[in-house]
Amino acid sequence: MNFYSNGKLLLTGEYLVLDGAKSLALPTKFGQDLIVEKIKESQIIWGSFKHTGECWFEAVFDLPKLRLVSCTFNSDKEGNAEFIAESLLEILRAARNLNPDFLSSENGFVVKTELSFPRDWGLGSSSTLINSIASWAKVDAFKLLWNSFKGSGYDIACAQNNSPILYQIEDNNPKVEQVEFNPTFKENLFFIHLNEKQDSKEGIAKFRESKQHIEKEIKMISAISDAFLSAESLQDFDRLIVEHERIISSIIKLKPVKEKLFPDYFGEIKSLGAWGGDFVLATGNSSTPGYFKNKGFETVLTYRQMVL
Repeated sequence: MNFYSNGKLLLTGEYLVLDGAKSLALPTKFGQDLIVEKIKESQIIWGSFKHTGECWFEAVFDLPKLRLVSCTFNSDKEGNAEFIAESLLEILRAARNLNPDFLSSENGFVVKTELSFPRDWGLGSSSTLINSIASWAKVDAFKLLWNSFKGSGYDIACAQNNSPILYQIEDNNPKVEQVEFNPTFKENLFFIHLNEKQDSKEGIAKFRESKQHIEKEIKMISAISDAFLSAESLQDFDRLIVEHERIISSIIKLKPVKEKLFPDYFGEIKSLGAWGGDFVLATGNSSTPGYFKNKGFETVLTYRQMVL
């Protein structure tokens, strides 16, 4: 069995998507495979592989108790094998709670996951995993997310859709609408990695701490999401970016990324998802990649390279 899930970028609505703002999200050309093969032994033998083909995490779980037997974590980055194994175990147990037949047979499985992007890019190594495990377990991926990891669910929607989407939580249910986002100025849109991996859980926690009455801001961001789809010129798009950054900045009390890191940049820059790391969107021209690379940000992708 082979399952594949798309990566994700949140173009509008960061933080406020949690409280019902309509948000524009983009599935990426990068994603994650989950390959499952049956074996006779009552175990799950798990291997997670980087985009380079190198195995970075291995674990063995006993079935049917779903108990960790052993694990190893091969990385010079933060994290440890036990924490990753426990997080994985939490997802698998949550999946079995939703479908008691999942992992209940006498045979076991060799499971291999393979990312097509570097782990620190923040394109959804967790959401792609959760969505594919949900497919394997034949359960609702949104329920699996909310029973294990929390989050808004826009990343699950991206994992399942091959076109841009408007995403909104209404009455605690995900509302997903496929839309056409095909601006005439696509060639002027770039995605730059900030050389930082942002912890979305931490970003959400900070947002929750600064809880305010934001009904007005939610409506404004929802309107901007719609306006992103109908922007007819780069100038209109730039104005929307500036307004969006101003609104979110006023709520989370952080400086917009352009003001903080790139005040001399000639175009506009927008954070995507939790502020402070992963990718940002920049509007510009053929000199844009050189500007960011000169400042030490080597990963610059065009819209066509990034978006599905």
